[in-house]
Amino acid sequence: MTYLAPRQGLFAIILLVSFCLQTLLLVISTDQQLSKSRALKGEQMVAQLIDEARLSLENKDRVSLSVIANRYTSEQDVTRILIKDNKDDILVPVGNAPMQQGDTIRQIATNGDAVIGSVALTLKDVSKGEIIAMQWPFVIGTMLLHLLLWLIYGYLARPTKEQISALSRNIQDLYREQYNQGDQRGYSRDLERGTTGSLADGTPSDSQMAGLAAKSETAGNAAQARPFNVHNEVNEYLRTQQNQSSSDETGSLTATSEGDIEDKVVSTAKRHSHSSQSGGQTSKLSATRAVDSVRVQILFHDEFNMLERLAPAQRLPYLALCTQLLNQAVTELLKQPLLLGVSATNEAHFEDDGASVVLKADNSHAKVALAGVMLAKLYLMLNKIIHDKHIELSRFALPAKAGVSDEAQSEPMTHLLQSIGKKEQLLILLPAAGLKQISNHVQVHSIMRPTTVYERECAIFDGGNDSMIQRLADVRNAVLMIEDEDESAT
Repeated sequence: MTYLAPRQGLFAIILLVSFCLQTLLLVISTDQQLSKSRALKGEQMVAQLIDEARLSLENKDRVSLSVIANRYTSEQDVTRILIKDNKDDILVPVGNAPMQQGDTIRQIATNGDAVIGSVALTLKDVSKGEIIAMQWPFVIGTMLLHLLLWLIYGYLARPTKEQISALSRNIQDLYREQYNQGDQRGYSRDLERGTTGSLADGTPSDSQMAGLAAKSETAGNAAQARPFNVHNEVNEYLRTQQNQSSSDETGSLTATSEGDIEDKVVSTAKRHSHSSQSGGQTSKLSATRAVDSVRVQILFHDEFNMLERLAPAQRLPYLALCTQLLNQAVTELLKQPLLLGVSATNEAHFEDDGASVVLKADNSHAKVALAGVMLAKLYLMLNKIIHDKHIELSRFALPAKAGVSDEAQSEPMTHLLQSIGKKEQLLILLPAAGLKQISNHVQVHSIMRPTTVYERECAIFDGGNDSMIQRLADVRNAVLMIEDEDESAT
C-alpha cells in the first residue's frame, strides 16, 4: 500500500505564498530600476530640448516650438511637453498627459542670466501588468520550479515501511500498557474486596489467596493474548449471550403456570376492550351527535407577524373595520329564508388572534351547520375584496382563513387553522348530522395525508351549488352597499 506524504496541502500553501512573494519582489525591483532609468532619460531630454528651443523661446515662436516638441513626444515614454515663457504663460502644450499618469520633470530655460521660460516633460508610468508581461519567462519558470518542489516533496516525504512498522509497534505497546493498567486496577479492587471479606478472621483465607493468584495469572495471560485474539473473544462472547438468552427463555416458559397464562389472556382482553372503548370515543368525532350550535372562527393569515408590528393607530382602525364587516355579514345573512330559525348568540369582535361567532338553532328544522358554512364563506369573499382594495391603495390588509365546527370541537378547529390552514381556505369539522345538512349545498374534500384524528375528520370547502353561491353574492353586495353608505356618511 502506498502512503501519501504528510501535510501536502500545508506544503502547497507555503509554496504558493513563496511564489507570490517572489513575483511581488520582482515587480518592485523592476519598477525601481525603470523609474531610475526613465528619470535620467527625462532629464537629458529636457536639457536637449532647452538647447534646441532657446532661440525660438526668446522670440516666442510657437510654430517652431511645436515642431520641436512634437519630435520629442514621438518617444514612447513621453506623454506631454509643456513650454512656458518667462511670465509663466503657456506657449506650447503637446501630448495627452491628463489621460495618463506619470512623473513630471521641470527645468527653467535661461539665456545667460536672464530667464526666458521653462519646460515641463511628463514621463508615462509603467504598470505592474506590463512589468509582469516583460518578465513572463521568469514568472513561468518560478511557477514550474515551485510545482516541481511540491512533486518532489510528495515523493520523498512518504513514510517508509520501516517507519510504518515502528509506528504500529509503538501503538501496540501503548495499547498493551493501557490494558495492563486497567487489569491492575481491577486486581487491586478484587484484592480490596477479598481483604474486606476476611477482616473477621484477621487474615485472608487460602481459597481467597488462590483465587486472587488465579485472577492475576489469567489477567496477565489475557493481557498478552488480547491484541491478537480480539475476534475470537468477540465470537465467544456472542455465543455465550445467545446460550444464556435461550436458556432463560426456556426456563421462563417452563416455569409459567396455567394461572399466569390465564392472567395474561385476561389482561390482553382488557387491553382490547379498552382500545375498543377508546376507538368508540374517537369515532364520536363524527358520530350521531346533534348539532344545536356551531362556532365560526375567522383567523388572519399572518405569516410574518405583521399585525403585531403594526402601530396601534393603524391596527385598531383595521380591526374595527373587520369587526364591522363581520357583524354586518351576520345580520344580512340571517335574513335569508333558507336560514330561518338560526340566530347569533354573541357579537363578534376582532382581536389580534381573530374573531368567532356562535350560531344556534332555535328549532329542530333550523340549518345551523349550513348557516355557519355560509357565514364563513361570505366573510372570506368580503375580506378578499377589502384586502385587494387596500393593497391597491397601498394600505395595510391581511388575508383570512375560516373554520366551522360545533362547540365540542372548537378547540381542535383552532389548532387546525393554526397548523394546516391556508390563505382564503375554509375548514369544516362537524359530526354526521352537520355534514348531512350541508351535503346538498356544499362540496368538500378531505385533507391529503392526515397525521391526526382531527385532520382525518376535517373537510375542506371545495365549492357550492349555484343557488347558494348566488345567495352569498347577493348578501355580499348588500353588505358592501351598507359599507359604502357608512363611508359616505362619515
